[in-house]
Amino acid sequence: IELVSMKGMQIGDYIRNSAEDRNMQIVYISGNQTYAKDLFKTQPVDFLIKPVSRQQISDALSLAVRLLDKYEKKFSFQSGRDYVFLHYDDILYFESVGHRICIRTMKGEYRYYDKIKNLEERLPGGFITIHQSFIVNSKHVEKYTYESVELDNGDILSISKAYRKQVREALLRNEI
Repeated sequence: IELVSMKGMQIGDYIRNSAEDRNMQIVYISGNQTYAKDLFKTQPVDFLIKPVSRQQISDALSLAVRLLDKYEKKFSFQSGRDYVFLHYDDILYFESVGHRICIRTMKGEYRYYDKIKNLEERLPGGFITIHQSFIVNSKHVEKYTYESVELDNGDILSISKAYRKQVREALLRNEI
């Protein structure tokens, strides 16, 4: 926190507010606990009090890496010999068709072999399973009804009875 030319909190403030970077993971280390309350403004992953053990550093770094992996900005997959990288924000929804996954984007669609269950584990927050065959990006949901969601490209997808409660709960949590 206390550096030679600038305080760590100033750097954290710059990262979050001036650079508008919410993805960078910040861990503060200090011998002074009084900073703890002020640090919440910069949303650090952790605040370690000196003396710091190797295990504490390892745990903080592991958490930071897990968060970065979870919120990575691109979805990657292999389609034939091609490796494709799509920004999560560009993905409208995933559809399971047979043994293939169809990824619908505003620019078109992509297909590759996988199971929808494997996708659920890979996707960051904001993707909601609405049917055994559909996972939608909540950023693109324009309208929600009890039985369907309408996306900003005009596609209307059915919400199966088995997922209606889950979708309603996501709506109440403002995930849709």
